[in-house]
Amino acid sequence: MFHICFYCFFFRGLIVIGPPTIDDIERRFETAFRMPIPSRARVYADVNSAKPREYWDYEQHVIEWGNIEDYSLVRKLGRGKYSEVFEGVRNNDEKIVVKILKPVKKKKIKREIKILENLRGGTNVINLLDVVKDPISRTPALIFEYVNNTDFKQLYQTLSDFDIRYYLYELLKALDFCHARGIMHRDVKPHNVMIDHEKRQLRLIDWGLAEFYHPRQDYNVRVASRYFKGPELLVDYQCYDYALDMWSLGCMLASMIFRKEPFFHGHDNYDQLVRIAKVLGTDELYEYIDKYQIELDPRFNDILGRHTRKRWERFVHGENQHLVTSEAIDFLDHLLRYDHQERLTAREAMDHPYFAPVLEDQQRRLAPAGDS
Repeated sequence: MFHICFYCFFFRGLIVIGPPTIDDIERRFETAFRMPIPSRARVYADVNSAKPREYWDYEQHVIEWGNIEDYSLVRKLGRGKYSEVFEGVRNNDEKIVVKILKPVKKKKIKREIKILENLRGGTNVINLLDVVKDPISRTPALIFEYVNNTDFKQLYQTLSDFDIRYYLYELLKALDFCHARGIMHRDVKPHNVMIDHEKRQLRLIDWGLAEFYHPRQDYNVRVASRYFKGPELLVDYQCYDYALDMWSLGCMLASMIFRKEPFFHGHDNYDQLVRIAKVLGTDELYEYIDKYQIELDPRFNDILGRHTRKRWERFVHGENQHLVTSEAIDFLDHLLRYDHQERLTAREAMDHPYFAPVLEDQQRRLAPAGDS
């Protein structure tokens, strides 16, 4: 005597109960052994392979320590998961920022330092001045240039349409600079974009999660902050690239022009993808995961539902309509794409018509006096 085995399986939100057929069994075996299709960055894919090994092999990097006695702490500015940040001064009274690292693997510390050294002097990248170590605790600290930052929650509410275009263009300069040097930031968000509004100066900070890009390498998906995580992270697709930073920039753009901070407000990483799907649509999500043969976590079956793609215009209201232009919507639409291969690169983004007023303003400023 034997029992027919009844089981349930998930398929796109449907639960099917019954005896397994040969097709069911074959499909389960295919799923079990199906690997995601690898992807390759559209730009700057081979930057690191063209560099000497010491450029990207941060584990072999030898840190040159400065003198901790050259600096004094003034006041605490904030704290994060991996560090505490202080305003400080050099012995010559020059203001600086001191980032004291919390205990983490030496490998991670070396990676951040090596990346900052590789990017030193880069356009709108925070400048690393020195690296020091407390002689007793052996705690490392990074010394940076000082930026008189205005908290983004206050600043963003006051920015004009032109201001938003200007600062996003400045941020794109930093992203293209690091991408061109084979580096993904992986934590682009307002907290990591320092703006001195008086000087109209921007700096991209906190390179603690940044990583060197190598084609077809699998990366940790536990990077970026929840509201700015790209779909690739949320569906556990590890073969991602620089385009992750462009999704995060798109989230910043959406929050700035629609005055909705954050734009995708998930309660956890699963809900974050649901919030995205409610705007970009579930059919489009399934096209994306099918293209790369991504296996969606079964937990999504109960929460994802079915959603049609929404028009960006539905987020326009009386208080933000002065910030939402046809170029802004087109630009946003080319950033917030499920498929990382379809997103604009940083360089392509800088050429988008959304930034035409910024470039025209720069040309006017550079024109000799008397020219029209």
